[in-house]
Order: sequence, then C-alpha cells, then structure tokens
Amino acid sequence: MSENSSSFFDELRDAARGFIALLLGNRQAATHFDFSQRGLAGSFIAFLLASALGAWGGHLFGLQSPPGAATQGLIVGAVLFLVQMGVSYLVLRQMGRLDGFVPFLVADNWVTLFTSIAALLLLGLGGPNDIIIIAIGIVVIVVEVNIARLIVTLAPLQIAMFIGAQLVATVIGMVLLGGSLPAPPPA
Repeated sequence: MSENSSSFFDELRDAARGFIALLLGNRQAATHFDFSQRGLAGSFIAFLLASALGAWGGHLFGLQSPPGAATQGLIVGAVLFLVQMGVSYLVLRQMGRLDGFVPFLVADNWVTLFTSIAALLLLGLGGPNDIIIIAIGIVVIVVEVNIARLIVTLAPLQIAMFIGAQLVATVIGMVLLGGSLPAPPPA
C-alpha cells in the first residue's frame, strides 16, 4: 500500500499511477493507493471533484446546460453512488470479503475522478458523444474488473458476481430515478 502521502497532490499523483496500473492490469496497482482512513478521506475528495467536473466541467469548453441540469446530475450521481456502494458492501459481506470494501472504495473513487477528467478532455476535443461514451465505458469496465481482481483480490466467479450486482443495481437505480425526477426546464 502507498505510504501516507504528505499532501493531497502527492496522493493524487500516486492514485494516477494506480489508475494507469489498473488500466494496464499491473499486479502492483494496489501499491499506489492509500487504504488508510486518510486515504479514504482523500478518495472522497476525489469523488466530489469528479462530481463537480461531471456537473459543471462542460462549461470550461463553453458548453451550456439547461438550468437545473447540473443539480439534477449531482443528485442522480449521489444516489447511484450510494446504491453502488451499498450493493458492493452487501455482495462483499455475502462473500466474506468485507476486508476488500475500503480498498475497493478508495480505488473506485479515484478511478471516478480520472475517468471524469478523461471524459471531459475527450468532450473538449470535440469528439462525437457516442464515441466518448463507448471509449469511457470500455475503460470503466476494464478498470472495474481490475479493481475487483487486483485490489479486492476476488476470484473470477466472484468478480463476475460483484460487477454484475453493481451493474444491475445501477440500471435499476437509473430506471427508478429517471421516472421520479422532473426534467430540467429547457434553456
């Protein structure tokens, strides 16, 4: 595990290395993350930054969104995050692997920040939205499988159950939220 970093920026740098290691499937990926309470707090800061980038990052490139869309996006993101974490906790508890919950949470929060940055940069380059979504989706799947494999150290069938449960819960959450939130007013 990473030594306690002296600053958030050191932790950010180490987590970026961990993200690249996860993307490449490097078995040393876990050494780049800080799984202490301090590291967990830092990962939540990273998640909050990712949420802010998702909500308002497009404004950096002159993209406007309808009034209320950013707030609605933050609410949906927060609820889906809680659903994903709850399901992850329950599945890991069922597997007898709660020891992997904090490492999963730390790595997943940092990965969320780096994928948000990548999506924003791709959006800024003006790429078609469908291509951006597919590219980011592939990166997310690869990294999430590698978090389960290299950080939480689950067996292949456990990885399938862990990722599958998260996907099902997220889809159900999106369907339920999609029907319960009002559409933002037109711009």
